[in-house]
Amino acid sequence: MSNIPYDLTKIKAFVFDVDGVLSCDSIPLAPDGNPMRMINIKDGYALQLAVRKGFHVGIITGGYTEAVRIRFARLGLKHIYMQSALKLRDYRHFLEATGVSDEEVLYAGDDIPDLEVMSLAGLAVAPADAVPEVKQVARYISHRKGGEGVARDVIEQTLKAQGLWMCNSEAFQW
Repeated sequence: MSNIPYDLTKIKAFVFDVDGVLSCDSIPLAPDGNPMRMINIKDGYALQLAVRKGFHVGIITGGYTEAVRIRFARLGLKHIYMQSALKLRDYRHFLEATGVSDEEVLYAGDDIPDLEVMSLAGLAVAPADAVPEVKQVARYISHRKGGEGVARDVIEQTLKAQGLWMCNSEAFQW
């Protein structure tokens, strides 16, 4: 049973910020000045499963690191928006590209640049360590911190609500 106060059967798409949601908000820097990110492997499993189950899955991030693009592309994500100076613009492009409506989107963000999109998405989600302004607009605050399984938390609950979690042998493959 879900503890998310939203009809999860409406969800057809997941969109995530990266820094502070899919990775923790403290990031080591490589010698060349590029940020290096740790990505939760259980989030990765859930993301690729959602793609295989027919959900539209995307990321919208202000950052750019080629390793991030490669990782999420390998998980099957087709909608990867990087160096997003205005997340609302990229979110609208995502809606147009996928044909989903706001109420069919679960968006997870953790900081001020996510607020505009969170105010439109049907289900706004925040990690446990999101900034207070984001927590105020979130309909669900995950018990997980950024980089520690936020995507797994919400995807698993959504797939369970839709009868798609561990429903066949597809669950046991990558």
